Amino acid sequence: MKSGTLFFLFLLLMCGPFSWAQKMVTTYNADSSIVIVKDARMDDLVKKQKEINLQKQTMPGFRIQIYFGANRPKAIEAKMDFNSKHPETGSYISYQQPNFKVRVGDFRTRLEAQKFLKNIQGQYSSSFIVPDDVRLPVLK
Repeated sequence: MKSGTLFFLFLLLMCGPFSWAQKMVTTYNADSSIVIVKDARMDDLVKKQKEINLQKQTMPGFRIQIYFGANRPKAIEAKMDFNSKHPETGSYISYQQPNFKVRVGDFRTRLEAQKFLKNIQGQYSSSFIVPDDVRLPVLK
């Protein structure tokens, strides 16, 4: 019984400061207004998250990989060839040792990527859809 009491006191002492730091008090006044008292550090965390979100500017989506190989000049050639045929669609080269990847498009859904893949499959026979972080769409 004594060890159970000691464990409870130990748990209370260890967890107590963490629960106090996250305390948010809500009170209701007679005039139906709500007063929320919260830790000021919460505002700092929200501000930091907003800054991170502004810098990221990407979302999960899909691209079509049209080249994969260790030859950098061929990767650049594939990207330039694609840009000349489809200037309205973005193309990207990435390097993952020892290979270069050329990926095209910024598709939010797999269906959009499949439609575009049908259009270019004759030109790039080894192309396929890959999940990737894509640029956010332009708001109109």
